[in-house]
Amino acid sequence: MAHPPRYDFQRSLELRERAHTLIPGGSHTYAKGDDQFPELAPLLVKGKGCRVWDVDGNEFIEYGMGLRAVTLGHAYPEVVEAAYRQMLLGNNFTRPATIELDGAAAILDLIKGANMVKFTKDGSTANTAAVRLARAYTGRDLVAICADHPFFSYDDWFIGTTHMSAGIPRAIRDLTLTFRYNDLGSVQRLFEENSGQIACLILEAERNDEPQEGFLHKVQDLCARNGALFILDEMITGFRWHLGGAQAYYGLSPDLSTFGKAMANGFSLSALLGKREIMELGGLRHSGERVFLLSTTHGAEHPALAAAISTIKIYREQPVIETLYRRGERLRTGIEAAVQACELGEYFEVVGKPPNLAYVTRDRDGQPSQAFRTLFLQETINRGFILPSLVVSFSHSNEDIDRTVEAIAGALAVYAKALEDGLEFYLRGRPVQPVDRRFN
Repeated sequence: MAHPPRYDFQRSLELRERAHTLIPGGSHTYAKGDDQFPELAPLLVKGKGCRVWDVDGNEFIEYGMGLRAVTLGHAYPEVVEAAYRQMLLGNNFTRPATIELDGAAAILDLIKGANMVKFTKDGSTANTAAVRLARAYTGRDLVAICADHPFFSYDDWFIGTTHMSAGIPRAIRDLTLTFRYNDLGSVQRLFEENSGQIACLILEAERNDEPQEGFLHKVQDLCARNGALFILDEMITGFRWHLGGAQAYYGLSPDLSTFGKAMANGFSLSALLGKREIMELGGLRHSGERVFLLSTTHGAEHPALAAAISTIKIYREQPVIETLYRRGERLRTGIEAAVQACELGEYFEVVGKPPNLAYVTRDRDGQPSQAFRTLFLQETINRGFILPSLVVSFSHSNEDIDRTVEAIAGALAVYAKALEDGLEFYLRGRPVQPVDRRFN
């Protein structure tokens, strides 16, 4: 049987019920929702480094890190101080502020293939702006997206391809095509079957699987030969794979790319970067038809830009990327040893690059299992860890990693018992569910 809960979540549970009366789904981000965590899960109020505290006073080490947006650590002092100093000067003016130039120069100095940048507040908006710009530049309507990458935008052009397509007209859905990662033939077929109609192709450089046989470069070449723009979504890979993004790591030259999340260590900021001849369509120095590219009241909010400039400075001065790789590899090695000790090699797998690890849970039949994922989350939360993923930060120490591995070993021992005795003897409450589903 499962061990009794170690933590008291009384206040968290009370506030969770109130949240559902005020907020659809009880959360402003689906990935943070109650259906993504066990029934006994904390409601958080504070974070410092890699630790968070809930409303009941419980302390946890966490590995979600703001949905991968916090690479340095929660409330990282230099970043917070930079944002605070900027707040004292004002958050938002009627005319551009000099910090907008400073922020643009800082990010463009990192991303060598880009000439211009527009800031906004989230990745969805940046990716949608990239798609609109590509359509304007090419005069074409169709968009090709990688079907193996889970999320590009909350806007219709992408959500229409998911199970949650309610409210999106069929005419919009039909404008987005899909291909498979590492399947060059599926990309070639799209261009052959829709000759002269595809405006752009968008994908992440890498998710859990590495590109095979030059896949990324071959896709980039296919786009160039067929007159479509090559767009790289660097929301996750940016500021984790390489200081210059996955495009520098793999030697790519995207026409447009998007960054966000870790760029400002969790402050709300994202960016669309690209080649001048494309980006300038959203500007004033051309005689062609105007493109409404990005125009958001808070897009260049000053404290977020100050946080980004500070974050970039820290990345330049400290071995942040190298530390993410080392800590991630230490975590992977420890978990894989625990998996082997519990003889769970067929049922629990660590995937991805060291700076951005995730895991796969499987049932007795070796099939991916949300129920066993719930059990793993339940048992790690019960040991003081929040592990929706295995994403390390600059603030995770070797001691933190080793404590995490010890806790995971304990959780995996329960996992092994559940495989043998039956999940119903160990799991408390309902299983988690994928976000992308048609019905609740």
